[in-house]
Amino acid sequence: MKKWLTKWRLFSLFAIMTLVLAGCGEPFLSTLEPAGEVADMQYDLMVLSTLIMVVVIAVVTVIFIFVVVKFRRKKGEENKIPVQVEGNHKLEIIWTVIPILLLLVLSIPVVTATFKLAEVDAIDDENRKPEDAIVVNVRANLYWWEFEYPDYGVVTSQDLVVPTDEKVYFNLISSDVKHSFWIPSIGGKMDTNTENVNKMWLTFDSDRADQAGEYFYGKCAELCGPSHGLMDFKVKALSRDDFDQWISDMKGAKAVAATDLAKQGEQLFEEKGCIACHAVSPADERPAAARTAPNLGSFGERARVAGILPHNEENVRNWLKDPESYKPGNKMTGTYPELSDQELDALTEYLMGLKVSSN
Repeated sequence: MKKWLTKWRLFSLFAIMTLVLAGCGEPFLSTLEPAGEVADMQYDLMVLSTLIMVVVIAVVTVIFIFVVVKFRRKKGEENKIPVQVEGNHKLEIIWTVIPILLLLVLSIPVVTATFKLAEVDAIDDENRKPEDAIVVNVRANLYWWEFEYPDYGVVTSQDLVVPTDEKVYFNLISSDVKHSFWIPSIGGKMDTNTENVNKMWLTFDSDRADQAGEYFYGKCAELCGPSHGLMDFKVKALSRDDFDQWISDMKGAKAVAATDLAKQGEQLFEEKGCIACHAVSPADERPAAARTAPNLGSFGERARVAGILPHNEENVRNWLKDPESYKPGNKMTGTYPELSDQELDALTEYLMGLKVSSN
């Protein structure tokens, strides 16, 4: 008896914890605060399906209670057999037609939305003008993201920059294992495979971008390794004019070491072989296969270090000193010899100075 009570107490405790923890999380990682056309469509479908389920549960509950109360066994009627209704065509038709109608109510908007979300012909349109349809090639890697703007010859990593209030088209692929591209508040979620390119589009509402703060947050939604939960990226949504200015800045950016310490860092960057994997110019003309590490052309202006740490000199230094402790299984660990404190300072100074902003 005691064992039984203990098990039920543990079960009840875990059930309560699950309910409480289900409400935890950050608003920028919630699909319940949509900030784009795709997110709005998906949110509306979630609301519709939830309403249908609630109505069905409510009706079934009412019928269940009514039947239990009305047809409960009464004293003196223990042996009475109630009227049998098997073979009642009217009832069979009712409980067959109602689910079909509910399915139609849900399936019509789902199918309509599916076809609308699949409209990605603009990506392959030979007459497409870059200013009419922004295309971004997304390449997922263990454990970082690369964003290439093929119409502009610009490559960046970890920070995706997009214009607001217009469709942004994405070509999605992976360089190693299966990942999944997802910006919860914007919508979508689509796998990145190694053998084929998946395509999708999203929009970023300007008014809700202002309310969300400086960045939207993106995640990998496919278990891909020990640091899957740390494979984040940030999305900066700009007005069209600001986006065009950003593209112009990126195309003209040049890595310049402004201080003596930064110049030492630049020399170390080359001597330690970092330049073999990392580009320091957003105008990276190398083929995708040669881009084996994040582009650092705008590193000094990123939102996070390694996608997860607050962007400051201390975290840059810590990451360079021991990347494995922050992202287990990353491909940077062990590719260069241990760095001295002076070398760490110099490299940090150099990397923090890699900026493209015209301000």
